[in-house]
Amino acid sequence: MKATVNPVDQHVVTLTIEVPAAEVDKGIKQAVKRIANQVNIPGFRKGHAPRRVLEMNFGKEAILEEAFEVLASQNYSAALRENDIIPVSEPEIEREQFEEGKDLIFKATVTKRPEVKLGDYKGLEAEKQDATVSDEQIEEQLNNIREQQAKMVVAEEGATIQKDDFAVIDFAGSVDGKPFDGGEGKSYPLQIGSGSFIPGFEDQLIGAKAGDDVTVKVTFPEDYFVAELAGKEAEFKTHIHDIKRKELPELNDEFAKEASSYETIEELKNDLRKKMEEEASRRAIDTYNAELIQTAVKNATVEIPEVMIEDRVEQMIQELAMNMEGRGLKLDDYMKFSNKTIEDLRSEYKESAAENVRADLVLDAVATEEGIEVTPDDMNREIFIMAQSFGADPKEVWDIIAKEGRVAMLAGSVARKKAARFIIDNAKGAEAAE
Repeated sequence: MKATVNPVDQHVVTLTIEVPAAEVDKGIKQAVKRIANQVNIPGFRKGHAPRRVLEMNFGKEAILEEAFEVLASQNYSAALRENDIIPVSEPEIEREQFEEGKDLIFKATVTKRPEVKLGDYKGLEAEKQDATVSDEQIEEQLNNIREQQAKMVVAEEGATIQKDDFAVIDFAGSVDGKPFDGGEGKSYPLQIGSGSFIPGFEDQLIGAKAGDDVTVKVTFPEDYFVAELAGKEAEFKTHIHDIKRKELPELNDEFAKEASSYETIEELKNDLRKKMEEEASRRAIDTYNAELIQTAVKNATVEIPEVMIEDRVEQMIQELAMNMEGRGLKLDDYMKFSNKTIEDLRSEYKESAAENVRADLVLDAVATEEGIEVTPDDMNREIFIMAQSFGADPKEVWDIIAKEGRVAMLAGSVARKKAARFIIDNAKGAEAAE
């Protein structure tokens, strides 16, 4: 096999690959064997039907097509290895010459992985954030717990609706005097000021009392997710059943007993402080580490092929779809609810996709430059962590990864993590956590 590389542009190359006639003959024999193993021919054991019989049943062209697939795949891979080219796109194959008894000549045009020129990635500096927790933050967290423990009570007789009250209402909406789907509700608890209803609806209930009937007039937003209602004026006949308000418990020992496993409010505060300081410390370390990695990435020079960004965007969309499915939703439903198209999503993801690809390329380059290797122990540790996060058996996780052919992808991810750790450990005055 002989391969000649011709650059098309900064990222794309065309490989002209020549395969000797003798190898072509071997490829045809391989193709005959593969087809024979895939079909049942009466009178012949599977895998033993001769070429002439296969040609009678499927035609000579079918055998040559199979042979070309075999030869092109084998020699394209060999040409990539020989020329140290890592492809980031599927190749466009063009046949130049393919006849039995002659050399095979074909071209493969492919986008190659870009070269990274590393800048400084050792001895970097980043600001260490303050991880202290103030008394005000403790009080804020206590108030959040109070909110969770609050009871809803009916407001005193004669009370009027105020912001943050819950108005228990019946409502019936109409547009041009006609009711519409989804425009009616019974005993609905609406929090005033939550913004959960059409803009302007909640404000018109302020000042009303239990038992009142209020006619609310609003205009649906122009970008409302139901196209038939977008921009339309609507009227809601609204009856107020009750007004309910939050009753917050006092911050005392009794509250601590009901809200936690502690006997006193001081014990609860101490526990909150300890947990919040641990969390603040983790965030400070994560931020410090992330800044070091970002600096190393910014210091490097690399031009990213558009196809790599597009592939990462598609991967991000697939991950979103999987997350939606995990919650019992479909991506199409999410798109309708958010009033977006797939193209909108691609546009939103493009910038972060480019940043992700750039970071991966730089970390890969650091791993190569420093001779970082991924050991079996590294892989086992990663599999164990993944299994824990999914609540699965490590062997099952490994079997799935191996079956889907993602072992190399996982090894690459582990190598990048080790490269990131190298950058962190080699920072100035690094105090990185394991």
